[in-house]
Amino acid sequence: MSADSTKNSKKRRTTFSRTDTVLFDPTSIGLPKDWALTSWDLNLGDGQNIGTALGKIALDCSVRQTRQGHYVISTTDFFFPLVDSPYMQGRIGAANVLSDLFAEGVEHCDFVLMLLAACREMPEDQRTICTREMVRGFRDACDECGTAVTGGQTVLNPWPIIGGVATSIVAEGEFVRSDGAQAGDVIVLTKPLGTQIAVNVNQWRRENNKLWQKCVDKQVITPEVAETMMHDAVCSMARLNKNAGGLLLKYGAHACTDVTGFGILGHAQNLADNQVAEVGMSIHTLPCIAGTPAVNEHVFNFRLVAGYSAETSGGLMICLPEENATAYMKNLEDLDGSVSWIIGRVVQDSYRKASLVDNVTVLEV
Repeated sequence: MSADSTKNSKKRRTTFSRTDTVLFDPTSIGLPKDWALTSWDLNLGDGQNIGTALGKIALDCSVRQTRQGHYVISTTDFFFPLVDSPYMQGRIGAANVLSDLFAEGVEHCDFVLMLLAACREMPEDQRTICTREMVRGFRDACDECGTAVTGGQTVLNPWPIIGGVATSIVAEGEFVRSDGAQAGDVIVLTKPLGTQIAVNVNQWRRENNKLWQKCVDKQVITPEVAETMMHDAVCSMARLNKNAGGLLLKYGAHACTDVTGFGILGHAQNLADNQVAEVGMSIHTLPCIAGTPAVNEHVFNFRLVAGYSAETSGGLMICLPEENATAYMKNLEDLDGSVSWIIGRVVQDSYRKASLVDNVTVLEV
C-alpha cells in the first residue's frame, strides 16, 4: 500500500498514488496479473443508475429519539465492484456508508457493522485474498475517521459486495436537521461529479471494447486522460466526508445531503421536498471531473449534464447562509486539501422544484 498519511492541525487525511487507484498490480498481493475486481461483477451492467426508476428517494439516515432524549442516527449502504483494487473498493465502501452520517453534521461515528459478500464464483485462493483486502480497506477508512468495526455479516454471493451499517448517538444540537433551507442560501458541493463515467471508461479501456474504440475513433479522450479521470474519481470516492460534515454546525448549515445514486438533481429535488419552508433549488454550475463531459456528449449519455448521472461516495450538497459559504469552503480546503464550489441557490418556490438553469455552466476540474 503506497498511500501516505499526513496530519494537519485537526484531522488526518490520506492521499493515494496511481498505483493505488488506477495502476493496480494484482501480482503485488498474490493474484494473477490479469486479475481485476470489476471482472467479477458478472455483467451487472455498465454502472448506470437504476434508482430514478424506483420513485421517491429515502432520507439519508434514520433519526430516532431515545427514551433518554438522545438521538440514534443510523444508515446502511453497499455496492458491487467499481474499481479493480479490492483494497480501494473496501475504502470506498466505508466512505460511502459513513457519508450519510456526515451529511447530518455528525462529527463522530460510534460504531460500524460491515456487510460483506464474498464471490462464490471466484477460485478459493483468489477469494481469500480479495476478501482480506476489501476488509483491510474498509477497516483502514473506519480507523481514519476514528470509528471501529464492531461486527457484521459475511455471506457468499455470485458477485462481491461491500458495505455496512454506521451509527452515531448524539444529543440535540449535535446534528443538522436537514429541513431548514432558506431562500437566499447558497448551495455548496464538496466533490466533483462524473465518478460513474470515469469508472466505466476505465473498464471500457481495460476490456478494449467497442465503447473504448468509440472514444479512440472520435478522439474524445486519450488513454492518458482516461487514466487521470480514473485516478481523480477513485481519490474522490475514497475521500471521507468527515471534515465536510464536521464543519456544518460551525458555519450554520441549514440543510445537507450527499450526492449518490440519483445524481445531483435527484438529490437536490429530494432535499427541496423535505424543507419546512416552500423553497426550491436552482443549480447554475456542474463541477465535473475533467474529460467526463466529453465522454457523456460524444460516446455514451450518462445524463451528466442533465444532473442525473449516478455518483458513488459523492460530495455533500449543503445549503449555507451566503455570508458563511466562502469561509466554510476555505476551512474545508485547509483540512482536506480539496476545493469545493458554490453551485446554486435556494429560491422561494411553492412548487419545491429543483432545476438546472438554462445554459448551466459545466466546469471541468
